[in-house]
Amino acid sequence: MTGWTVDEIAARAARDIPEGAIVNLGIGQPERVADHLPPELEIILHSENGILGMGPQPPKADEDMELINAGKKPVTLLAGGAFFHHADSFAMIRGGHVDICLLGAFEVAANGDLANWSTGADGVPAVGGAMDLAAGAGSVRVITSHTTRNGAPKLLEALTLPATGRRIVKRIYTDLAVLEPRGEGFELIECAPGIDVSAVRAATGATVFERPGNFNTMPTPERKEH
Repeated sequence: MTGWTVDEIAARAARDIPEGAIVNLGIGQPERVADHLPPELEIILHSENGILGMGPQPPKADEDMELINAGKKPVTLLAGGAFFHHADSFAMIRGGHVDICLLGAFEVAANGDLANWSTGADGVPAVGGAMDLAAGAGSVRVITSHTTRNGAPKLLEALTLPATGRRIVKRIYTDLAVLEPRGEGFELIECAPGIDVSAVRAATGATVFERPGNFNTMPTPERKEH
């Protein structure tokens, strides 16, 4: 199998973000989306540590550790960008002013439940801001590898880890495919290059079914007053 690289997954997810959206990028793989947004579109990136109007990563020579995202990675600030207290940043999230968030995941269930934290040996100590994003963002989308390093599926019939949010995930981008939770299973939207339906099914811990016709377009999330 070939599939998408981590940057190709990010680029594929970026294609589904509509112009004018306010978007939060989770720590890890989702951060890469900032480097693949079409420059001709106005898409406003929000970071929990208090940035609105965040840009892509800078060249190594221009990195400034005083200007970082929530994952402590150096970023840039676009014209018109702003800094503010992280309490105000979370007020924006909890107030429903973030249109889309892209989060990483340990597991996603067929009904849209998300687990992206765990107190286990290989987990993280607490749920963090993902809990607020899961509850407050207009559309929750996931970027993750399709399986764990040991080859176990991350897309399951039901979660085995603590839930970050219930029935919240709208779309999933992995190295193998783009899928959507449908309750009874995962709907296959698009396969990555070199990947067929049988490969996706073999790597998924739940039913995978196809929708006929042309179905690659992501519905635009309902806009809120900002």
